[in-house]
Parts: sequence; structure tokens; C-alpha cells
Amino acid sequence: MLSRSLITSRHGIVAGMAVAVIAAAACSTTTSTGPTTTRAFDQVQRLGNPLVSEVFLAKRSHPTHGAIGPAQDTIIEPEFKNFVATVAGRDTIVQNTLAAVLLPDMLIVDTSKNPSTAGWLSWALASGYGGRKLTDDVVAAGLDAIFGTLIEAANNSCPQLCNDNVPAHTDYQAAFPYLGNPN
Repeated sequence: MLSRSLITSRHGIVAGMAVAVIAAAACSTTTSTGPTTTRAFDQVQRLGNPLVSEVFLAKRSHPTHGAIGPAQDTIIEPEFKNFVATVAGRDTIVQNTLAAVLLPDMLIVDTSKNPSTAGWLSWALASGYGGRKLTDDVVAAGLDAIFGTLIEAANNSCPQLCNDNVPAHTDYQAAFPYLGNPN
């Protein structure tokens, strides 16, 4: 018959070995890199230059524009140019200029330029920094480019459409959201 102390000692050894095995398994040398499942997300919309989808494209084309990336904007270029030609009545020079400046539809920031030259389309029209400032009236500037004399004085068929007649904000705030009430 085994003594009680020997049995207790064996139980202690077995328990110690079990703890060591569990600890060794928990301290594996493999590194976890996170979930292995690939996730797919649907892009809902992109509005680098809101006039691209909101003015140049028909409502039926908004889901297409929202689902593609800037590299695929050649898909929307024919409709874009068609709007400039048929609705705005502008010639090929204006169509191509607007397409070159607004497509691909994304905001461009040239960090090699002085940030004080920041402004909507300043990278393309004035060799500036680019981006968009809160004070930029992109709708009025865009309408002037489409319908007005900003790009070409000749063939200006819609001067009455050169302004959205919405006054610029004057109630800027120091903290987010920076703008006061909508105009």
C-alpha cells in the first residue's frame, strides 16, 4: 500500500506537469496577425469635387460614380463631356479642359507648393497647393467654369447660370464644425 504522502506527491507532480503543458501551449512562438477573414466594404459615395456627380452626371449614374474609384473615372467621362456639350453648350476645348481638371474626381494636394496657395483647383488653375478651404465657394466657381467665362469667353451660352446666388459663409467658428448655420 502506498503512503498518503507518496500519493499526494504524485498528484502534485501530475498537476505541475499539466500546468506546464498548458503554459507551454499558451506561450506559443507563433504570432497572431489578427482576423484572417477578408472583409469587403461597399463604397457609398465619393465627392472630391461635388459638382462632378451633382452637376455633370445624371442621377441614374450616381451609384456607378459612387461605386468606382478615381482610376475608373474614364467610365463617366463620356457623360461628363456630353453634359458640357449639350446642357452647357460649350465647345470641345471647354469639355476637354473641364474633364482634365475635374477627372479623376478627387481632391489633389501638392505638398511641394506653399500651403498659403491652398484652394479648390488651385493646383490645376494657378500652380497652387490644391485642396479645399472652407472659404472656397466651389459651387460658384464650378458654375462659372461650366457656364461662364472662367475657361473661355467665347461661346458663353448660359451667363445666367454662372452663380448659385447663395451668399458665402461669414459665421466661421474656431471649433468643429467650423461653419455656422447653413445659408
